[in-house]
Amino acid sequence: MAERSTAQKLATRSTCLFETSMNSLAEIELFLDHLTVERGLARNTLLAYRRDITRYCDFLASLNKTISDATESDIEKFLTVLRSGDDNHQPLSVSSAARSIIALRGFHKFHARERSEQDPAAAVRPPTPSRRLPKALSLTEIEAIINGAGDGSTAQSLRDRALIELLYATGARVSEIVGLEIDQLKAPLTSVKLFGKGGKERVVPVGSFASAAMDAYLVRGRPALVAKGEQTKTRGGGKGGKGGSARKVFLNLRGTGLSRQSAWEIVRAAALKGAVTSELSPHSLRHSFATHLLDGGADIRTVQELLGHASVATTQIYTLVTIDRLREAYLMAHPRAR
Repeated sequence: MAERSTAQKLATRSTCLFETSMNSLAEIELFLDHLTVERGLARNTLLAYRRDITRYCDFLASLNKTISDATESDIEKFLTVLRSGDDNHQPLSVSSAARSIIALRGFHKFHARERSEQDPAAAVRPPTPSRRLPKALSLTEIEAIINGAGDGSTAQSLRDRALIELLYATGARVSEIVGLEIDQLKAPLTSVKLFGKGGKERVVPVGSFASAAMDAYLVRGRPALVAKGEQTKTRGGGKGGKGGSARKVFLNLRGTGLSRQSAWEIVRAAALKGAVTSELSPHSLRHSFATHLLDGGADIRTVQELLGHASVATTQIYTLVTIDRLREAYLMAHPRAR
């Protein structure tokens, strides 16, 4: 009888946990739908929120708790787990842990409002990462990277050169450039329409160097990549570029759209060939674009618009970089600075 009672309890607990899990998943989807409609968050942001909140709900389930049962202490414990890691997850960086806490704070706020409950996450503060100033490349380094992309004698080098020129000319995110489609470009290429986070649209001017590189790629490079894609499609039984992928401006050697990772590898390879030893990141050309504009006297509001920042506060971090450069020049040049 005792064994049967224990088995029944375990079965009941399993059923409850399953129902709790299903209810949590349904509520997560409701929250994500709310974010999509009310805030227009980007797809990648929504995917990150789903991962973060699902992990949190799994954590609560391991404590035999639901969202309604969670306490401030539970959330603090979850933050500790995020930073230290567990059997199934590596420790998160401060910025990643902060994003997770921000996601579940929003989730709890939504849940509390819908059910008229107390919000246990209201007083929980996400960890604050130390602010790292963006590192800008010098103009000499930018030119070395562009030259490292090749001389334009092949379709691949025409593409790589155009990609790097356009990244630096527009200050666009890598995802915005690889997402470009042919119908977003108009000849002569003096500007380009970009779609940023949350699908927000902006038009950014394109300078003469980038325009010339893009013309060369579109006339001589891209058609060759499309042709290679058709050959691959014929040999591989239909796996070439097609549909939306074939409309992308920047193509890989299979004739399909270039990925973000591939674009970053192109920049890194060009920097290596150009003997650029400065630390690089996927945002290096974007950081350089903003810093060089401010160094040249551009208004911060203009730079904000060009970068597609929702708040000027995000753009202001670049002013700290330019102030550091001014201070360095002052110390070097002023006779009584030291």
